Amino acid sequence: MSSDRQYAQAARAWPFEEARKLVTRYEKAPPAKGYVLFETGYGPSGLPHIGTFGEVVRTTMVRRAFQRLSDIPTRLFAFSDDMDGLRKVPTNVPNQEMLAQHLGKPLTQVPDPFGTHESFGHHNNAMLRGFLDSFGFEYEFQSATECYLSGRFDQALLDVLRHYDSIMEVMLPSLREERAATYSPFLPVCARTGRVLQVPVLRHDAAAGTIVYQDEDGSEVETLVTGGRCKLQWKPDWAMRWHALGVDYEMSGKDLIPSVELAGKICRILGSRPPEGFNYELFLDEKGQKISKSKGNGLSVEEWLAYAPPESLALFMFQKPRAAKRLYFDVIPRAVDDYLTFVGKFPTEAAAQRLENPAWHIHNGQPPEIHQDLSYGILLNLASVANAEEKSQLWGFITRYRPEATPATAPFLDKLVGYAINYYRDFVKPAKTFRAPDETERAALAELLAYLERAPEDAKADALQTEVYEIGKRHPFPELRAWFKALYEVLLGQEQGPRFGSFIELYGKAETAALIRKALASPKGLAAE
Repeated sequence: MSSDRQYAQAARAWPFEEARKLVTRYEKAPPAKGYVLFETGYGPSGLPHIGTFGEVVRTTMVRRAFQRLSDIPTRLFAFSDDMDGLRKVPTNVPNQEMLAQHLGKPLTQVPDPFGTHESFGHHNNAMLRGFLDSFGFEYEFQSATECYLSGRFDQALLDVLRHYDSIMEVMLPSLREERAATYSPFLPVCARTGRVLQVPVLRHDAAAGTIVYQDEDGSEVETLVTGGRCKLQWKPDWAMRWHALGVDYEMSGKDLIPSVELAGKICRILGSRPPEGFNYELFLDEKGQKISKSKGNGLSVEEWLAYAPPESLALFMFQKPRAAKRLYFDVIPRAVDDYLTFVGKFPTEAAAQRLENPAWHIHNGQPPEIHQDLSYGILLNLASVANAEEKSQLWGFITRYRPEATPATAPFLDKLVGYAINYYRDFVKPAKTFRAPDETERAALAELLAYLERAPEDAKADALQTEVYEIGKRHPFPELRAWFKALYEVLLGQEQGPRFGSFIELYGKAETAALIRKALASPKGLAAE
């Protein structure tokens, strides 16, 4: 056994813990189908969202961990439930009156309101694939419509029909009395209207492969359950898909735990073992409320990527997946700087440590070499104090700090500069609130000003930081943190800020001294500027 595999077997990072479930699943013999199948599901009634990204990136991390533990081939299906009936008209698409005329039809039978694809389902599937492709995910797209119409699900649907009564015994206790009265696992697709019907099933015949249902006009209609003439309610559908495809791993949100349990029972009834997986916590908005697509709270992938690189979003998804986390704009700077820290540590770590490093899981064991000593936080504060609107304004300071760096030689840094300016413009600038220093703070700032005026030209961040510390200790602050808080509030107009010695080196001693003079010159401090 190679040392890499030995380290992987002992790795504590959660993707390896999940991957070991699959190793145990097939410790006696490999799967008969010849590969381990990972799956993520997608409802194409709307556009891809941040939850879609989170589920695919986390599943991919488990898949990569498994590939280090086992030689069994793997596949990842991105499955689109595009045969679902259109339940309501989305508010964020054109031609809503046209869509309203097709309510109830499978999404792949609803005309595309954008006029670019064969159907609304095809349009949203194309959006999903483009979305996943833009991040470089390795996956195979699967369409429910294709699986139903091609006959791929036929045998599994007949299995559901054969176990109809047992599946009803599982489902009925989970339903409200009113719903239970007319519930059936099968939803016939009306040959007359093309709509997916929620109607009572009066009889079923496993030998003939048919059901008899009461149509909306009260008549009785007999139909085969195969060939796309019926689809399943979503919980039995989920179980049937696991059974038909042989899904080995699928994760889902904590809110779906009861559904996972029901689907697992049905999957066993059909004669298959349910997949492994775990339930991740849901995201919260800035107020601690659950994020909802319909509410529009939280933030989107596109919004995150306006202010930070995709690797930082992948890190956010990697960290503590079982803990509820606030997913809002204020978490972005920390996520970027944490990413830079993990990538920076990776080359110096031992092989076993690297498997615990999030950078390994984000980059499949090969993170890029990023020589980045300027944090996102520092760049944000530089943009703030310089009131930067253009990259060139920040690069003027950066090249003095790092003469060898240019946008061409440091492309990742150049991207961060652009992200920092965007974030400053949209979030920092509108919230900047300066205050005047009090008597203790004035004395300490005056001493810092005097030091900067005589400090050596080549003074580096560590020496500058040490002196800032010592000045704070010589003045009667209740705690040293109050001194740094004063620096941020008086000079930067915000409650938190960077390591101040690094900020001085980057912004410049003369420039920082000029900032202090302005703050001390006016009774209102920089608020008067």
